Amino acid sequence: MKVTVVGAGAVGASCAEYIAIKNFASEVVILDIKEGYAEGKAMDLMQCASLNGFDTKITGSTNDYSKTADSDICVITSGIPRKPGMTREELIGINAGIVKTVSSSLVEHSPNTIIIVVSNPMDTMTYLVHKTTGLPKHKIIGMGGALDSARFKYRLAEALEAPISDVDGMVIGGHSDTGMVPLISHATRNSIKVSEFLSEERLEQVAADTKVGGATLTKLLGTSAWYAPGAAVSGLVQAIACDQKKIYPCSTLLDGEYGLSDLCIGVPVVLGKNGIEKIVDVSLSDAEKEHMKASAEGVKKTNALLEL
Repeated sequence: MKVTVVGAGAVGASCAEYIAIKNFASEVVILDIKEGYAEGKAMDLMQCASLNGFDTKITGSTNDYSKTADSDICVITSGIPRKPGMTREELIGINAGIVKTVSSSLVEHSPNTIIIVVSNPMDTMTYLVHKTTGLPKHKIIGMGGALDSARFKYRLAEALEAPISDVDGMVIGGHSDTGMVPLISHATRNSIKVSEFLSEERLEQVAADTKVGGATLTKLLGTSAWYAPGAAVSGLVQAIACDQKKIYPCSTLLDGEYGLSDLCIGVPVVLGKNGIEKIVDVSLSDAEKEHMKASAEGVKKTNALLEL
């Protein structure tokens, strides 16, 4: 199992680290355009191997895509991160060109790969990869919902004053501050609906805090977060690599599901060795349906800014 991570910044390096520590991949290749940067990150991580007990080989490369050849899974984290006050959508002009070049280079050397897109605006970048690579739609996955769901569960556990292992919840919709749709109607504490424990007002606050989870961290850190995004990516990679058939909310190209077509947006999917094995149709409350519809309109507006 060979995994390539493009972008040796904080998110890419965290992703490579978590994949290596889980010890399911034989090789992880980190690629970056900055001279020596990926090689340095790879060497630093390899010096953790004896300390953290993993045998995954990590190699770095400065923009040499031949080193990524025959990758089973490729992760695209490259592009500029958010700065305080920026929306994910404001990154589109620069990141679209980067993602288009990176994805075509990856497919050239690994025509059967599965691509996971992390670069923002993520739903639109995932759509761009669909439009420019020719890969089957089940092999192109946008990572946003897994991260947003982790932030949702964090906020739920905080409100419930419960251990996070007791809490389950999911966020679908667009990976944006306004587009996320936290599924309050399906959220539970040890199989009991959270509405049994929390008031409607408190649940609305949990949803609002979840939606600005990334912006909150960007304001505190001065740049985008990296630990949770890296961990979220590693979860998707492991589900595919180990054929786990796990359900994650991922951005995928829809063709009538949820009443939507010709856009990539976060919905629950089953992940296995073929990538997206199935799109899961879950019942939504009337309010969640309306939020999903509005979220899709927002994603389409951002997609319209692409120069395809």
